[in-house]
Amino acid sequence: MLPKGAQRERVLKVVHDLSPDEVHRASRETGVPAADVYGAASFYTLISNADAGVRVCQGLSCRMAGSEALFASYAARGEQATYASCIGQCDRAPAALSPSPELEVLSEVQPGGVSPDDPEQPMNLGGQDSLAYAALTKARALGVEGVLSALDASGLQGRGGAGFPTGRKWRAVLSEAASERYVVCNADEAEPGTFKDREVILRRPHLLLEGLAICAETIGSTEIYLYIRGEFQAPIQRLKEALAEVADGPLAGFNYHFIEGHGAYICGEETALLEAMEGRRGMPRIKPPYPTQEGFRGKPTVINNVETLACVPAIVTRGGEWFKGLGKTEPGSKLYCISGDVGRPGVYELPLGVSLDELVAVAGGYTGQPVAFSPGGASAGFLPISERERPLDFASLSEVGSMLGSAGVVVINEGFDLAEAACSQALFFEDESCGQCAPCRIGTRLVHQALTRYLDSRDPVALEHIEDLAWEMEEGSICGLGMVAALPLTSAIKHFPQAFSGGQA
Repeated sequence: MLPKGAQRERVLKVVHDLSPDEVHRASRETGVPAADVYGAASFYTLISNADAGVRVCQGLSCRMAGSEALFASYAARGEQATYASCIGQCDRAPAALSPSPELEVLSEVQPGGVSPDDPEQPMNLGGQDSLAYAALTKARALGVEGVLSALDASGLQGRGGAGFPTGRKWRAVLSEAASERYVVCNADEAEPGTFKDREVILRRPHLLLEGLAICAETIGSTEIYLYIRGEFQAPIQRLKEALAEVADGPLAGFNYHFIEGHGAYICGEETALLEAMEGRRGMPRIKPPYPTQEGFRGKPTVINNVETLACVPAIVTRGGEWFKGLGKTEPGSKLYCISGDVGRPGVYELPLGVSLDELVAVAGGYTGQPVAFSPGGASAGFLPISERERPLDFASLSEVGSMLGSAGVVVINEGFDLAEAACSQALFFEDESCGQCAPCRIGTRLVHQALTRYLDSRDPVALEHIEDLAWEMEEGSICGLGMVAALPLTSAIKHFPQAFSGGQA
């Protein structure tokens, strides 16, 4: 019999569907009670809805580009289709996933653009990977304090959305007495408008692998886990191929483990990710303790986003001050995703703090007359185009009640109803709430229902309790999803009141 923890961690690896026979087989293989197997597996859409057919994205960018017509076209041909939350292909909108195990992307649009080759960019998506792993060699020469000092000097903040200083997080793990420590890469990218980590993995996988190795070397660990969303089959394969190229060379001695997500946006929250890794429903933990204290298997754990880790090799090689100086208003360069009504959707590495106009200029310009934009994924809500010169950074966006978040920028033209845009984001949050806490579980449903009633009737009375509801969700939710889930609606009402007064805008 496996140790109890190992039993639990195998659950999501061995259960393939929710049929009674499959659940009991998985229970026998793992030693976990059948009810617990069913409870965990039913949480994840790639397991619970394994026979969904074609999965048509209903994220905001795809909705703007005609996902409803795409869905209807499958139905007209007699093909089974199901709506899915954002599938991370916003630059190829409207997009879908095939029903095959490979979840191949279905789109008539080619993948979006990236910044051209520029060796002065830390991640340089247009460049080529090196198999030399010179940054790992230099990290060993610098020693632990040298690496941490470089990170501190760089000002690198977590690029997954929270913006926590990377050096401080690594130091926190080092300060713990436990010698068993883990490094976890959060590659569960699923925020509407966001697809930057996908491109890092596909184009520069060795940057990620090297950043992870430097982190493990620094905190005194050899165990590295990569949690990658299950819809990203091509990136998963590319990363495994890259690892095979160097596993017996520069990365000898490190143990890389791949864990595929099973379809749950909430697992992008770091503690929900840990719960999924340990074979349970992906529900956020109460903090403290923080993962740096009690993380994977109850041990000190560094959890960093793909982009954060991909910045590390250049910081080690060229120095923290160099990286810091690349920013415009805040330290470093930043990968900005942009989709919606622009000429060339894609991922562009620019100085942190560029404006929307500067980003759009690189992305082929506006197509039409822009009226609004979402600056940092669904969690950031909406801003009017009058804020187009505001720096897209952590501090400046917080000044207007928004956030940089995942830097998933979506531009919206006149002609697309802002109430429809808010409804799209509200549906996403309702679908992706884990259901653990009442403010989020009930609140996300009520927000979406209120918007649906408004769109059906154009009667503002449908939205009369939204401010109170949003306050309760922000104050009472366990994690960030519930805290910001009403923001798309409240920000849209604030900046575009005409769209919620019986008309459209």
